[in-house]
Amino acid sequence: MTGRDNELWQQSWRDKNIDFHQKAVNPHLVRFWSSLGLAAGDRVFVPLCGKSLDMIWLAGQGHTVIGVELSPLAVRAFFRENKIQPTRRPVGPFTLWEHGRIGILCGDFFALSAADLGDIAAVFDRASLTALPDDLRSAYLEHLSKILPAACKMLLLTTEEPDDGETQGQPFAVADEIASLYTAAFDIRLSHVESIFEADPDPAVSERVRVEQKVYLLTPKTAGSGS
Repeated sequence: MTGRDNELWQQSWRDKNIDFHQKAVNPHLVRFWSSLGLAAGDRVFVPLCGKSLDMIWLAGQGHTVIGVELSPLAVRAFFRENKIQPTRRPVGPFTLWEHGRIGILCGDFFALSAADLGDIAAVFDRASLTALPDDLRSAYLEHLSKILPAACKMLLLTTEEPDDGETQGQPFAVADEIASLYTAAFDIRLSHVESIFEADPDPAVSERVRVEQKVYLLTPKTAGSGS
């Protein structure tokens, strides 16, 4: 992220402006995770993880989970609220907070290297892409492709505008953008679409807007499978 974006993210945690945090395990994760066909011991990466309870669930499936989070307040809150006592040690430009199967690298996502992550089998991305400004999304994916093994799968959850355009102008990712960002490296399968009503992202607007929660299963293209 840029320095300005980093500061805005840090400030949101200082101000406890974290409406994006889910207070329960994401039901789409529970329902669709098995679609990736992973083994229990596989290593999973959770980018921009915050204090997500999804990491607890993933570890409960037998996975080793490594997250990355910029805000030390978020990382500290994750371990404190889950009554976990972590160890801490420096790893390059990061501080690694770790206990059992769960580790969180506290620092800037764009400073990550493949060596920091290890042999990742899959990525769980719940709204990390959509949390980024439009002009950073391609850079996010480009960096992700550099630090992940070629065979890495992904479960991608997004919040998008309905196709009927009812919420035109809202800053949500759209299906065409998902395709343009990921289609070169992945086969993309839309596994689920669910319409919900949620608060408008503009705090000055009191009405609720309809959005679509989508679940994408991304599997890496093999050599010769096309572009």
